[in-house]
Amino acid sequence: MTTRSSSSGAAARTSDLAYVAVFAALIIALGFVAVPVGVAGVPILLQNTAVILAALVLGPRRGFYATGLFLLIGLFLPVLAGGRTTIFALGSPTIGYVLSYLVAVPVAGVIAARVVDKPKAVKAALFAVAGYLGLAIEYVMGAIGLMFRADLDAAGAAKAQLPFIPTDAIEMAVMVAIAIGVHTAFPHLLRKESR
Repeated sequence: MTTRSSSSGAAARTSDLAYVAVFAALIIALGFVAVPVGVAGVPILLQNTAVILAALVLGPRRGFYATGLFLLIGLFLPVLAGGRTTIFALGSPTIGYVLSYLVAVPVAGVIAARVVDKPKAVKAALFAVAGYLGLAIEYVMGAIGLMFRADLDAAGAAKAQLPFIPTDAIEMAVMVAIAIGVHTAFPHLLRKESR
């Protein structure tokens, strides 16, 4: 019995590592899709919503690890949007967005993990709440970063967010749909995160 439980525990850890690595790679790959607009060269990109997808699919812990791994790789390689490193981003107006990932992902992931056994319509609605709440955290922290690193006042930082809202809203709707599809195909993926 002990051998069986320890081997199943090792298999679970191995699968967790695989999920984390795959989502870190996905976040990195989506960083190559970036359109420079807005204030101080902050681009419209898919990484902001991809980290939330990691939270919705993997839950708070594994989603956080995937995001953390992505940012850790970014210390050494230019994997952030626009071919930037994490160190560069932390010294630029994008600092708030990068730090927001470490807050938005666990928040969205906790909500997603709590709705595992809910009816499909409820699950879809709460996944949308989780996704858009995570995105709102990114916007607020991003604006704070702009205030400190781009010398904007609160109104200017808020106005700088406007070009991103339509595309981010559409991206998040797509990410929520993908997450629901993944959980429909793999209904047990979030179960252990919800315990």
